[in-house]
Amino acid sequence: MDQGDIPALLARMASDEDAARKMAVFKLQSSINDPAFADVFISSGGLVVLRRLIMGAGGNTLAYSLQSLTRLLEVDMGWDIFEGPTASDLVERIVELIVTNPLVNILRGAMSILVALVGHSQSSPEAKRTPGTFGFRALKPAVAVYPYFFDHVIQQLQSADHALCANALMLINALIRDALSADGSSVLPKSPAAPSSPTGAAPPGEEWAKLVKRLQDLGLIKAVHNLMQSSALQDLAHPLLEFQSLTKVLLRKWREVRVDLERPEHRRALKSLHLASAPDRTLVTNGQLQEDGAAEPTRKGSRRHNPEKWRRLGFETESPAQEFEFAGFLGMTDLTDYVRKNEDGFQRLLLEQATKPAAERCPFTRASLAVTMILYDHFEVDRADLEDTKGNQGIDTVDRDMLYRPLLLQWSRLHTAALHSFLRMWKATGAEQGDFDKVAELVRLLVDQVVGQARRTKDVQEVEEEMQEFDISRLREIQMELLQMSFEEAWGQHFQQVREELKQEALQFVKEQRVRCLLEGSWFSTKQGANSAASWRYAKLSHNRRYLHYADFGEKKDQDPTLDALTEKVDLSTISSVVSNVSTSTDDVKTAGFGGSAEKNGSHAQKTTTKITIYSYLNSGDAREDGNKEYPILTLWPLTHSLASEWLDGLLMLLNQAPITAETNKLVRLVSEYGLKIRLLNVRMDSAFEAPPPGAGVVPSREGLDEDYYFEV
Repeated sequence: MDQGDIPALLARMASDEDAARKMAVFKLQSSINDPAFADVFISSGGLVVLRRLIMGAGGNTLAYSLQSLTRLLEVDMGWDIFEGPTASDLVERIVELIVTNPLVNILRGAMSILVALVGHSQSSPEAKRTPGTFGFRALKPAVAVYPYFFDHVIQQLQSADHALCANALMLINALIRDALSADGSSVLPKSPAAPSSPTGAAPPGEEWAKLVKRLQDLGLIKAVHNLMQSSALQDLAHPLLEFQSLTKVLLRKWREVRVDLERPEHRRALKSLHLASAPDRTLVTNGQLQEDGAAEPTRKGSRRHNPEKWRRLGFETESPAQEFEFAGFLGMTDLTDYVRKNEDGFQRLLLEQATKPAAERCPFTRASLAVTMILYDHFEVDRADLEDTKGNQGIDTVDRDMLYRPLLLQWSRLHTAALHSFLRMWKATGAEQGDFDKVAELVRLLVDQVVGQARRTKDVQEVEEEMQEFDISRLREIQMELLQMSFEEAWGQHFQQVREELKQEALQFVKEQRVRCLLEGSWFSTKQGANSAASWRYAKLSHNRRYLHYADFGEKKDQDPTLDALTEKVDLSTISSVVSNVSTSTDDVKTAGFGGSAEKNGSHAQKTTTKITIYSYLNSGDAREDGNKEYPILTLWPLTHSLASEWLDGLLMLLNQAPITAETNKLVRLVSEYGLKIRLLNVRMDSAFEAPPPGAGVVPSREGLDEDYYFEV
C-alpha cells in the first residue's frame, strides 16, 4: 500500500461500517511493518484510530488490529500507544482478551503485544527511565483486575496451536527475564521460587519471586517439560531454549546466595532439617545409641544439648551455615526438599548410621551437597548468562534435539535419585570417610552416563530406575577407561612409558608363573600306536632350572614321581628350539584338537593332536655353524590347551624368548591392565587433565657430585 493512501485508510478504519473497518485494518497489517509507511501512519494520528479499534472491535477486525500493532512494535515503533493517561486502559483491555476471549487469532495477537510490552523494559534505555510503563510493572494493575490471568497464560501452553503456545511461553520468559533484571545486582532471590525450584518458597516483599512461585504452582514446569518432549520443537525452539537458559540463570543465582543464619528463612530451613531428624528419639554418646529420653535434664528441666546435633546429620562441624559455602542456598534447598519428601527414610538412615563406627558412617548432608554440585556441573549452569538466553535462534534443526535438556526441569527428582545412588554405592563399596571423594566421582560418572546420554523423550522415572540399578562394577570399568584415555591424551609419552614398564613387570610375573608350572611337573600322553607299551609320560623341571627330567610309564600314578624316578633328562643349554602346533590365536582354540579329559575311569588318555617338540643340534659344541641340522630330542603331548600354553611358553621363556600362545599373552595383558588400574584408582578425574609437573621424567644431573656421600639407614 502506498503512503498516499494512508488518509483514506484511516477514514475507512474510523468508519461506522464493520466491513469497511475490517478490510482497512486487514490491509494495514500487511504494510505496517514498513518503517517509512509506519512513520507516516503514526504522524497522521493512526495510533489513536488503531487503539480505538482494539478497545472496541471484535472478531476478525480485532484480530487484524492486534496483529497490526504487533508488527508495528516489531519495527520498534508505536511505543507511544502505551504512554499517557489511557495506557493502562489499553493494557487492561489486552489482559481482558487473554482471560475472556476464546478465539485463537485474537489470543495470539494479544500475547504478542504483551511480550513486546514486557520485553521493552530491557531493550530500551528510554523505557528504563520511565518505570511502570513497561515490563511486569505495567501489567500489575490489569492483573489485579483479572487475577486469573496467569492461569490462562499457562493453559495456553497446552494449546494445539503452536504459534499461540509459543507466544504464551515467550510471555512467561519475558516476565521472568524482567523480574531478574529489574533489581540489578540485587536480583538474587532470598529463597528459590523459580521454574525448577524444588520448594518454590517466596519470602514476603519480593514481587518477582511471588510471580515465579505463582507460575510454578499453576503447573508451569510440567507444561514446559511436556513441550520439550513433544514433536512441536520446530515451532517452539526459541522460547523453549530460552526458558531452559533462564532456568540455569536462576539456579546460578540461588547458588550465589550465601546461607546466613541472620535471615529468618534460612534459620527456618535449618530448623526444619533438625526437627525432621527426630532429635528426641536418639542420642549418640561415645558411639552408643540410646533414647534421648534417658538424657539427664538440665537445672531448668530441659534436655541436655546433643554434642553431635549437626554432625549426626552428616555435617562436618557444629557450624552448619559455613558448610554451604560452595552449594549456597541452592544446596540448602535441595537438602531440605529431600528431607521433607523422604522424612521416614531420612530418620531410618540416621538410626542406621548411628550404630556404625564414626569412620564408616555416610555423611548424609555432605553427600546431598556433593550431588547438588554434580548436577550443577553436569548441566553447565555456570555458563548461563541473562544476556545470552536469547541467542539460540539460528541453531540448525539437525542439532536442536541435542540442545534440549528436559531433565533439567526435573532437578529435584534427579537430586533424589543421585543421592540414593550415592548412599547405595557407599554401602556396596564399604566406603569410609576418607573415600568420600571417590564415591562422589562414581556418582558424577553415573550422572554423566545416565542423565547425560538420555534421549530427549526419555521419561524421568526411567532415568531414576536406571540410576538405581546401574551396575557399580560396570561403572568402575567406564571410569578406568575414561581415566586411561584422559591420561594418554594429557601425559603422552610419560603415560606410555608407565604402560611399557607395567608390561615388562607383567611379563616377568607370568614367566615366573609358567616356570613354576614346569617345576611342579605334569603328565603327558605318549604317541598312540599299535605297539606302544607306555601310555604316559611325566616331565618335571629341576629345582636349579637347568634340566628337564622325564620318564615314560604304563599307567598314570596317583602320586607324582620324584626327580629320582625320572630316568631321562634334557640339558636346557643344549636346546636349539621348541616347536609346537599349539594355537597362538584365541579364534583357533576350539579347533586345536584337544581330546578333553585326560583320564576316564582309569582308562588310557584320549588321543590328542597337539604336541610340543624340543630340538637340539647334532653337534651341540658347534651349534651355530651353518649347515648344522636340528633333531628332536623330546616330544610332549599336552592333554589340555592350558597345559600346552603353560609348557610351551614356559620353555620359551626359560630360553629367554617371548611367549607365543594367546592364553599367555592374554594373561600378560590382564596383569598389566590391573597394575595400571591400581595406579589410576587413587587419581581424581580432574587431575587427569593436568599437564605433567615440571621436570617429570627428567633424570637429575650428577654434575658437581663426588664420591663423598653416605646412606642413612
